Amino acid sequence: MTDLVNSAPEVWRGVEHLPDAEALRAFLAEHGLAGSTSAPRPVGDADLAPVHALRTRLRPLVEGSDPEHRIAEAGALTAALAGITLADGWAGTVPDDVPVADLLGVVAGVGLLAVQLHLGPERFRPCSSDTCEGVFIDTSRPGRRRYCMPGQCGNRANVAAHRARRRAAGTG
Repeated sequence: MTDLVNSAPEVWRGVEHLPDAEALRAFLAEHGLAGSTSAPRPVGDADLAPVHALRTRLRPLVEGSDPEHRIAEAGALTAALAGITLADGWAGTVPDDVPVADLLGVVAGVGLLAVQLHLGPERFRPCSSDTCEGVFIDTSRPGRRRYCMPGQCGNRANVAAHRARRRAAGTG
């Protein structure tokens, strides 16, 4: 879910990470939501605007601090597809005619509810990087994650701190 929220242009300095149907198909495949290999979920350009709207709807739920609002919105998202089960994973339980945005909304709603109820509201955070507008949900066991993309934002912060130490020591 945070991967969807963080695909927005405001996180990537104006670059849209879901610009077309092909990128959306790849996103669904990466997250196990593309359907079966013999019958992949149909995705078209008409799916982009609703997915972008969902992404905009989700961001305040990840970065916000109002648990009641988060639970109400997550409940509304999960109500979009009554009757789905988690027994065989998402791809096998959602009919192909269900819009992609509804599928992503249900997955996001279930995720929001699970984290809110089992890990707590303090797990919803903005990225600690000074140069990032990303948000994330910390599902790590100790709950000490600081960056939305540790391999990218965390590395940038570590490099910047290293360079600052070298400058201060007069070796850089």
